[in-house]
Amino acid sequence: MDTLGLLHGLRFVDTFFPSGGFAFSSGLEAAVQGGAVKDSGQLARYVEDLLRGGMSRREASAVWVASRAGTSGKVAAAITVDHELDSLKLGREGRQASRQMGRQIIKIAADQVDGKTVLKVYRAAIEREETPGHLAVSLGLTLGACGWKEEEAVAAFLYQTVVGFVSAAMRLLPIGQRESQRVLEGWLPLISRISREVKPDAALSSWSPVQDIYGMRHGQLEWRLFRS
Repeated sequence: MDTLGLLHGLRFVDTFFPSGGFAFSSGLEAAVQGGAVKDSGQLARYVEDLLRGGMSRREASAVWVASRAGTSGKVAAAITVDHELDSLKLGREGRQASRQMGRQIIKIAADQVDGKTVLKVYRAAIEREETPGHLAVSLGLTLGACGWKEEEAVAAFLYQTVVGFVSAAMRLLPIGQRESQRVLEGWLPLISRISREVKPDAALSSWSPVQDIYGMRHGQLEWRLFRS
């Protein structure tokens, strides 16, 4: 991609972007309180399991398809995968968080990424309640419209996801910045491999029951730092 396209897309991946992601732990808070994640080693395994069994065949594929739609301008494929992704998000909390963050991204992208009608068409479909507007689809569509390749968009989405876990873990566990960076570094080869091996023509699927259960339990916690 060219440098300007890179910079346009980086805005939407940066933690500075007001998507609201900092307010959610994606079930990690419930996992910590439940004793499943107590230190950086367990955090690394918890997130790796989610990446391998859940996101590699679900969100990663959705981002790939949406990115291609953003490049081609054919929004129908993005809307189709958006609905498919919605049906696979079992927990209400995770489903609503994904929709909220996705809608925040597309609102700004549709206004500020010049010359990309596909983003405005997708935003209008969300406003008419014709499509959910999930984060993976909104971000993939936006990065594709900015000129990012499908593999790059997938890697960016997964990187943004694991950074969110690290950020939440620093508030929930006795983990400092140096240890957090070590954990983050350990996930990068897996993210790279998943991004290269996405099968966009396959039906979305997911098997991350532990993470799904903790995500559903989060709203029932007696005390919470993060939103449900």
